[in-house]
Amino acid sequence: MDYKLTGLTPMLETHDMEATIKFYTEVLGFTLLNYEADWGWASFKCDAVNIMFSIPNEHRNMPKPIMSGSLYINPDNVDLVWENLKERCLICYPIENFDYGMREFAIYDNNGYLLQFGQMIAE
Repeated sequence: MDYKLTGLTPMLETHDMEATIKFYTEVLGFTLLNYEADWGWASFKCDAVNIMFSIPNEHRNMPKPIMSGSLYINPDNVDLVWENLKERCLICYPIENFDYGMREFAIYDNNGYLLQFGQMIAE
């Protein structure tokens, strides 16, 4: 290829932008970079992780947000993230070590999206 991809920023839908802003800033510790209420759009950043949300519009109006996968986030201290979030979020599965070499857990955000946090297990 003659070009380089320089990043990936998921754009997800939310039916409740205010609750999403509150969850991502107050619970997960993201910074709200931009919020355009007239457009129904917001962008967030936490360290090297970027994510955007939009309100459904006439071009794509699903009854509720859906995603067949998850967002997998790699913190430098998964145990500390777990301690910070375990009492503040809906848990999908608690922190554990997996045979494939990752220590991870998963939560649901306010929209129902699955967020996994994982770190390689030190040998």
